[in-house]
Amino acid sequence: MNKIDQIDLNKKILKKDLLKILKKEASQISINDIMNASTFLREDAKYMQKKYREDYIKRFTVAFFSRLRELKNDETDYEGYIDNQSLNEMLKVLKIQEKESLIRNDKNELSFIKISEIIPIYTTFIKEESIHPIGTIFPGGFRLKYKDGKFLCPVKDKQLKTPNALCRFCVSVQDDSVKDCI
Repeated sequence: MNKIDQIDLNKKILKKDLLKILKKEASQISINDIMNASTFLREDAKYMQKKYREDYIKRFTVAFFSRLRELKNDETDYEGYIDNQSLNEMLKVLKIQEKESLIRNDKNELSFIKISEIIPIYTTFIKEESIHPIGTIFPGGFRLKYKDGKFLCPVKDKQLKTPNALCRFCVSVQDDSVKDCI
């Protein structure tokens, strides 16, 4: 078992075994992939309000680079098993995103997808942290926060029904202080 899509989801999967697979996948990500993904983010964000756009691009580019580095260097001996059903559902969503990206045949988007297939699995199933970095700004200027042991997302509830969004797998919870503001 060397690749994410070769995981036997009919068997219990240890976190440390999934980590090994993710590390191998992360080792295949090049600096060009990161640069292409950054270009994709810039293009994808071109219609965002300027005050959010630059922070969004910077934060995600840095998050991709730092999370990949963190993953590659992670020597933690994680205990326990992952939730196979949730991983299977996330993999299905990621495959849909990948297929749509392949149809468009955009090298920048393909690099983005390549990275975004690894990072959410790592943050969700291994680290048990929010997929988005703390401080990510969402519409209305609201940010993802970490408070009292919880990741608080200002848009979690609004994104739960978005079919290709990974929000339903994310460990963050709705930030009730902004729930009715967006």
